[in-house]
Amino acid sequence: MNAAAINPHAGVKAGKHRKPWRIKEWMSGKGLEQKHVAEKAEISAVSIVSRTINGGANNRKVLAALKDMGCPEKYLALPEDMKGEQ
Repeated sequence: MNAAAINPHAGVKAGKHRKPWRIKEWMSGKGLEQKHVAEKAEISAVSIVSRTINGGANNRKVLAALKDMGCPEKYLALPEDMKGEQ
């Protein structure tokens, strides 16, 4: 595995391969902020959105919200059981 492909600030499992800068770039291009993702995920803590984007958490509501909002799956590094779900 290419060490450059691993997010050194992330936790373990799928989040370790998440691409936070790409996610943030995509969000910026769409005019989205973390609070919008939190609203879509129906959670009150924006910090969970931040931790999930940065790979320190794998909050499924946040990942599903990002995916539903159109964020490319290749940036999200989804857990195996969430890949390809509609």
